[in-house]
Amino acid sequence: MSTAQGARARARAEVTAAIKDEARRQLAAEGAARLSLRAVARALGMVSSALYRYFPSRDELLTALIIDAYDSLGEAAEAAHRKVAESDHVRRWTAVCEAVRVWALAHPHEYALIYGSPVPGYAAPETTVPAASRVGLLLIGVVRDAHRGPGLADLPLPAELRPEAERMAADLVPDLPPEPAVALVAAWAELFGLVGFELFGQFHRVVEDRETFFRHAAARLAHGVGLRP
Repeated sequence: MSTAQGARARARAEVTAAIKDEARRQLAAEGAARLSLRAVARALGMVSSALYRYFPSRDELLTALIIDAYDSLGEAAEAAHRKVAESDHVRRWTAVCEAVRVWALAHPHEYALIYGSPVPGYAAPETTVPAASRVGLLLIGVVRDAHRGPGLADLPLPAELRPEAERMAADLVPDLPPEPAVALVAAWAELFGLVGFELFGQFHRVVEDRETFFRHAAARLAHGVGLRP
């Protein structure tokens, strides 16, 4: 890459970052549904036509913010996971869960963007899937390692749920039995439900020591997917 090309690339990266930073400020102040390219351009002293060269539509800007949020969350969870011994499956699981909570509390508006109410008129494209999958893949990896190593605890599965459980396993985790596949989907939903309840105020005057409560709940989720202490 020539010097001129490198300078142009750096300048474009700086302007892109400034646009996304201002868009995040607007998310915090107004919510995702009211995000406006014109308002972002005005705040940055840009004409709208110049901003459209970076993000041709509101949806493309939203998609970039969503991918950034998922990636930031995934990086936090992966960093916490790397600090735990590979053989300690329960602690690997809870470390990921606790990292999700810590990240959400530090980035409430970005968490609301990816796990809050859908944005009217916006449908996330397939390009968001790899970033959105990072936390789930970590949790699946813990259960997969435990299944291949010391084994998983027996998990009950009602007969009427078995066809759906077998479909889930085939689609999501073909190397795992149906029982942990169902448990993983339930635990994934419960994890983000716990974080959302805390973040959006549903625990007000219900749970006071929320860190201890969450740590206990994350350990129960670990046992719920069959991880042995």
